Amino acid sequence: MKMLLMSFCVYVIDEIDRDDFWQHQDRGLAIFVADTFYRYYQVPQDFSELVVVTDQFHLKPILPFLTGDGRFYVLTLSQKDVRFMQGDRMSLREVEVLNLPTSMDEALQYDETAGDGQFRIGTTSGASNFTSSQQPGQFHGQGSPDQDDIKQDLLQFFHVIDDAVHEFLKDKRAPLILAGVEYLMPIYHEANTYPHLVTEDNIAGNVKVEKPEELHEKAWAIAEPLFTKAIDDAANYYHDLSNTNVTSTDLNETVPAAYYGRVQQLFVAVGRQQWGRFDAEANEMQIHSEPEPGDEDLLDAAAIQTIVNGGVVYAVEPEKMPDKAAIAAVFRY
Repeated sequence: MKMLLMSFCVYVIDEIDRDDFWQHQDRGLAIFVADTFYRYYQVPQDFSELVVVTDQFHLKPILPFLTGDGRFYVLTLSQKDVRFMQGDRMSLREVEVLNLPTSMDEALQYDETAGDGQFRIGTTSGASNFTSSQQPGQFHGQGSPDQDDIKQDLLQFFHVIDDAVHEFLKDKRAPLILAGVEYLMPIYHEANTYPHLVTEDNIAGNVKVEKPEELHEKAWAIAEPLFTKAIDDAANYYHDLSNTNVTSTDLNETVPAAYYGRVQQLFVAVGRQQWGRFDAEANEMQIHSEPEPGDEDLLDAAAIQTIVNGGVVYAVEPEKMPDKAAIAAVFRY
């Protein structure tokens, strides 16, 4: 086993000890290595240099990305150009979504060989939002209500888009921002089934001419207040309950509660570590001022266990922590 682990470590070193690896990096780099396991993630955020050797991965620095804090999506809408992008506070990039049409022609499958402006309504794989009068393969000719009513065409178009987008965003909580000419927005709202679509604000105009940095700036201006509000609401909720027995900043109470599924909401300070170890079977914890062999960051462990048990974690800067503590929890009971 030692020989196997040594060979694997040599493989990892060879992988990252290359000029092309370091020439294509983002602002931050997280590397996870275990027995026969190796992953690295480039992130648009600076990290303080930190090496952690424990029995589990140290995830707290990247928790804002894992919990959705700072991540959002942008859907650009026009009849001839549809794009889907993923963004955060630093950047915006286009991502591929299975079955997402790039234009209304593609979504509705216009038949250029048909006479008199005839077209055929079709669906991409998995589309399920059409009514019985809008089945794949049905033909509509010049003068039909569908051909005359551009809104109906757009609604059908947006149903196909929503079907693909909804599948991609399944189980996600990040906000989805629309970008495009203003009259398209309420029509898309009719077709939308994603519960976290931003309906109060959008990016209006011809986004095809927008530079990527300009589009990101406008999108982040919409997204940032949503994240700030979510954290503020959670902090206010904590403070409203702070005089009860369902909140705590005590590490000895909060870490076990996270392991046993009692934590509903947890704040942990990014950039701070509290070294020690917790034995969940014996319900015994040790806390050390400096890391010792076998220790882990208890803040990180509590955050991971909270997520595993269905709670919500806010990894925030120390100055934004409730009561300026390293950890703060709201318990389910």
